[in-house]
Amino acid sequence: MKYALFPGCAAKGATPELYTSTMKVIKRLGIEIVELEAFNCCGAGVITEADPDLAYTLNARTLATAEKMGLENVMTICGTCQGVLGGANKTLQEDESLRERINRALKETTGLEYRGTVEVKHLQWILVKDFGVEELSKFITHPLTDVSIAPFYGCYILRPSRATGFDDWENPTTLEKLIRAVGAYPVEYEGRTKCCGFPVLLEKDQIALSMVAKNVGEAKEKGGDAMVTPCPLCHMSLDIYQERAEDRLQQVQGPEKTLGLPILHLPQLLGLAMGFSPKELGMKRHLVSTAPLIEKIQ
Repeated sequence: MKYALFPGCAAKGATPELYTSTMKVIKRLGIEIVELEAFNCCGAGVITEADPDLAYTLNARTLATAEKMGLENVMTICGTCQGVLGGANKTLQEDESLRERINRALKETTGLEYRGTVEVKHLQWILVKDFGVEELSKFITHPLTDVSIAPFYGCYILRPSRATGFDDWENPTTLEKLIRAVGAYPVEYEGRTKCCGFPVLLEKDQIALSMVAKNVGEAKEKGGDAMVTPCPLCHMSLDIYQERAEDRLQQVQGPEKTLGLPILHLPQLLGLAMGFSPKELGMKRHLVSTAPLIEKIQ
């Protein structure tokens, strides 16, 4: 299959290591992509709250661009983009009157027409269901044995289920399958499907920091050497704000409580097991040091 790559904003801005590691991994696997150059932000759910039609029009523009290129699948590398772009696609496909209204605005502003012929798939699902875990295992040259990885799905890649449909939103398994494929052990813990706190940070930062502390703390207590997420916004919340979350945790539970858990992008985890160096995968960009994990696998 050939995919239209929708990189999203974060991978082109705040987390460029996600884009770099993605490109290395998919090139090694031989997955053919055509990157969408004329794309816009999916809105991350925020624009939808203020102006739903604008959000639908923006996402229809991205989808229509892929359709114009003759491609049937759009690859996302951001869990939030998957939920928003995929959800918009589903709604527009099913609601004829909405589709007609959005197409009028789209044609007036861009000359494009959305037809509803593409499917939006996150790289995580592509690897498991299109490429296949068995095929992926053939590219694992440096298995991450004796390493425990905590999967963190986040919200948008699972919910609402009608907008995703690739995994069980209550008990997902695709991340665990990929963790096992690289030779590591998936950590079982309750927080793997919880919110990372990112949407709350600007309004209620102390609540958001408590969410980060709970999710990371539980993963570490259950034996995690690192956490992996398919969403760069989750990565930013869990990595950038982890130090502040640790401070809050210590205020409540005492100074002996520490976090310090490395947070990996999914392509970084795959890249390590495929033999790419931490430097090639941009792992020095993380605020929480990845050195303990790297020392353990080398």
